[in-house]
Amino acid sequence: MAVKFKIKKGDQVKIIAGDDKGKTGTVKAVFPKKAQVIVEGCKMAKKAIKPTEQNPQGGFTSKEMPMDISNVALVEG
Repeated sequence: MAVKFKIKKGDQVKIIAGDDKGKTGTVKAVFPKKAQVIVEGCKMAKKAIKPTEQNPQGGFTSKEMPMDISNVALVEG
């Protein structure tokens, strides 16, 4: 059973733990079953991209990764 959280998609949050501690951002997605959130511009990871017709070079792209909901705090206002 999923637990109900006060943090919703579109809320402004502050990172209170981890590498991005002190940053603020907007919640892009919430995963209640895993108790995780994705915050815009935080916890970025480089992902390899295979060459395709649209992108014949391939290369790397940066992607936001989920973080535990306990590491973020809702910003008032």
